[in-house]
Amino acid sequence: MPTLLPVDKLEIQILVDNATDGLSSTPPNVENEFAFATRRGLRASSGRCLCCAVHGFSALLTAYRGDARHSVLFDSGPEDFAFERNTTRLGANLGQVEAIVLSHGHWDHSGAMFSALGAIRARNGNRKVPYYAHPGMFRSRAMRLPNGGLRYMDDVPSIADLTAQGADVVCTAEPQSFLDGMFYVSGEIPRVTPFERGLPGQVRKSEDGSGWEPDELLMDERWLAVNVKDKGLVVLSACSHAGIVNVLKDARASFAAPLHAVMGGLHLSGANEAIIPQTVAALAEFGLAQIAAGHCTGWRAIAALAAAFGDKVLAPSAVGKRYMF
Repeated sequence: MPTLLPVDKLEIQILVDNATDGLSSTPPNVENEFAFATRRGLRASSGRCLCCAVHGFSALLTAYRGDARHSVLFDSGPEDFAFERNTTRLGANLGQVEAIVLSHGHWDHSGAMFSALGAIRARNGNRKVPYYAHPGMFRSRAMRLPNGGLRYMDDVPSIADLTAQGADVVCTAEPQSFLDGMFYVSGEIPRVTPFERGLPGQVRKSEDGSGWEPDELLMDERWLAVNVKDKGLVVLSACSHAGIVNVLKDARASFAAPLHAVMGGLHLSGANEAIIPQTVAALAEFGLAQIAAGHCTGWRAIAALAAAFGDKVLAPSAVGKRYMF
């Protein structure tokens, strides 16, 4: 089992998400978009300083231990415009990114990956960037419609194309620790709960390319974690197609450290709205200090989480927010 060493401090900045919210109050360890801009010297409100929301997710993580600092880009969001606009307006230091993790093989997490690689390498001396991927994420995918037809999804960037753009692709289903043991990306997530059923209706191209096969479990999805000293594990689950309860059970089983926070999309929208009650009830067993739900969580699940956990625990994700642990 790869190691995950404690860090002194972790900063997470949301670069892409479905929501923008610069006005709502936040817990002490969270800074919203407007507060962040003001601290950076904003003197007049203007549309020229705003980030934009779009369906997708991307986060920049920076961990500190002693004099060491390492940064990771977790997903890129769905398309170039939002990634480029938001990283520019947030002043994100992409040149310090030393690795990229793609959470799973969906376009809304990978569509801006070439832009991200280009921006990183333009600022890092054109060095190659380690890129952590699961071999199952490169199959073509689609959603089966009620009438039997298919709604196709854009493919994620291929290993060959990523390599040509300067990525050093680490393609494996095994868990990995990296950057001095300060970050950990999981292996395949065991499916143990009776109610978390993946993404109903998803199919993928068969290995020989001759047809389509069921792919509701998305076994290529993985979580990313950092162990913060005196707090515990901060777990990022970009979409939680595995089920956020399965994700957290796997994280808890992987390390002796307690769970402190979970961030990202919980995918409790659409067909998965049916499992909101079971999910919210099961989350109580983990004793989380913070739940930063966003992206594909959906407003009904956010409302249920707010009712169950209150403002002291729920701090919804939004573009431009900074979380400090």
